Amino acid sequence: MTAPALPVLLSWSGGKDAAWALHVLRQRPDIEVVGLVTTITSGVERISMQGIRVEILHAQAQAAGLPVIEARIPQSADNARYVAAFADALATARGRWPMLRTVAFGDLFLDDIRAWREAQCAALDWDALFPLFGRDTATLAREMQVEGLCAALCCVDTTQLDARFAGRVFDAALLDALPPQIDPCGEHGEFHTCVYDGPMFAAPLHLAQGETVLRDARFAYTDFRLRV
Repeated sequence: MTAPALPVLLSWSGGKDAAWALHVLRQRPDIEVVGLVTTITSGVERISMQGIRVEILHAQAQAAGLPVIEARIPQSADNARYVAAFADALATARGRWPMLRTVAFGDLFLDDIRAWREAQCAALDWDALFPLFGRDTATLAREMQVEGLCAALCCVDTTQLDARFAGRVFDAALLDALPPQIDPCGEHGEFHTCVYDGPMFAAPLHLAQGETVLRDARFAYTDFRLRV
C-alpha cells in the first residue's frame, strides 16, 4: 500500500526560485504542495523585498492552482515582527490543513540562511524542506530557462549589480551579461525576479512593465502590473 503524500506549504516570493521549487516538488509522488505562504508589506501591498504587487501574487497563485496565505508585516518591520507574522501564517495554515507539518523554501546554497529557517521552523513545531539546496546555480539558471520558466528582474541591489539590469528578462542574454562575481540565480541578493510563466503555471501571466525607481539609496525596483 502506497503511503499518502506528505502535505507541504511552500514559501512563495513570487520569484524564480520559489516557482522552480514548486515545479520540482510537484514531480515527487511522495509530496503534495497544498498552498503558498507569502510575506506582504501592508500599506504598499507588495511582496516584501521583491516589491511584486499583491494582484500579481494572486494571479500567480491562481495560475499555480494553489491558495496563498499572507503573512502581513508593517512597513519598516524588524526581524521580530517578520518572525511573528510568519508564525501566525503557519498557524493559519495548520488550522486549514491539520496534518501539515512541513514548509518548503527555494534557498539554494547559503548555509546560514538554511540554519536560521530550520531553527525558526523547529521552534514552531514545523519541518523545513529545501528541494533546490546544493544545486549548481549556473546549471540551474539555464535549466529553468530551457524548461520554460519566464521571469523578469523586479529588484536589483545596486551595491552589487548595476541598476540597468532592473526590468530585464531573466534569459540567456542576461546570464551572459552578468559580471563574473554575480551569482547566476542572484542567491546573494544581487537581484530578485517576478515569474510570469513556466511549467508550474496553467497559463502565463501578461505583465506590463512600468518605471524603475531607486529606494533606500540602494534598491532599483521595476514596477510590473497585470496587463488588462
